Amino acid sequence: MQRRTLLLTAAFALAALAAAPLTSCAPVGGTPEIALLLPDKKTARYETFDRPVFEERVAERGDYDVLYANADQDAAKQQQQAESALAAGVKVLVLDPVDAKAAATIVSAAAAQGVPVVAYDRLVEGGGLAYYISFDNVRVGELQAEALGDALAADGSEDGGILMVNGSPTDSNAALFREGARRVLDERGVTVLAEYSTPDWSPDKAQDWVAGQISQYGDRIAAVYAANDGTASGAIAALRAADVDPLPIVTGQDAELTAIQRILTGDQYMTVYKALRPQARRAADVAVDLVEGRAVTGELEVDGTPATLLVPVAVRRDDILTTIVADGFWTVEDICTPAYAAACAAAGIREDDTP
Repeated sequence: MQRRTLLLTAAFALAALAAAPLTSCAPVGGTPEIALLLPDKKTARYETFDRPVFEERVAERGDYDVLYANADQDAAKQQQQAESALAAGVKVLVLDPVDAKAAATIVSAAAAQGVPVVAYDRLVEGGGLAYYISFDNVRVGELQAEALGDALAADGSEDGGILMVNGSPTDSNAALFREGARRVLDERGVTVLAEYSTPDWSPDKAQDWVAGQISQYGDRIAAVYAANDGTASGAIAALRAADVDPLPIVTGQDAELTAIQRILTGDQYMTVYKALRPQARRAADVAVDLVEGRAVTGELEVDGTPATLLVPVAVRRDDILTTIVADGFWTVEDICTPAYAAACAAAGIREDDTP
């Protein structure tokens, strides 16, 4: 039996899963063992790294089918996808929730069918999980704020104010990023002019909000704490549109390729690199172990759930080679396209630096 990835969409009703559309995707007489439910496509990492690495590791472990669905930042759609996956007979759900609270109903529905749920990247509220795999998300916020504070001090701008562009209010991680960041910012006495929880992590909504703050605060804005690279891109677009020069310090997270290129050109100050391959591989290993009936244990417990929390790393311009390039996350060829060749050369990044 050849392994294949099965796509679910919100249009798959439960009745349809019992009929031809499912059997046309699944091997004859077989059912998918693992469902991977990811939250959105606006964050580049999910389709670029998380999904393919997860599927690759499952294939290494055995002849298992992965039923895949992306919720497009729609909690109701994710609920439908989970119900469809359970109706299809999956043995394990790997769930990165759109809405940490709403996803508790998915965990309850899975439990009613004896299907364990692995919380991937974001913790689902309410317990009942088999495993949780993520990063130290409070530390992510601390790294961002530490870098921002250091840059303000280096520029002599400690007295300037900052904007905080936080993550989605439905994302449990966003609160942890903010918690870590505020702790550091408060300790350093950094003035927060205004802050915003960005619906759906939308770069466009971040851009609109920052544009309004530029009109209100103008030259008082010394930096923008952006919770991830997508919101950073929106903030920078607003600053560029308002002809702000020089650009304030802008943070980020996820080490998206476009963010690394913005760091090289000086538009963005830093990002946070999270080793997504180990995260996805660990989630795949846990899922396969659960399918095979093995007990799973974590390095620690989070809210009573065995867990693995990986270590995030701050990346500034001088760290690019020793972090993301050294790990093979992005290659010099990926980064140094013709449009960024001069910026790479100025940073001392050459083609022969690729590991």
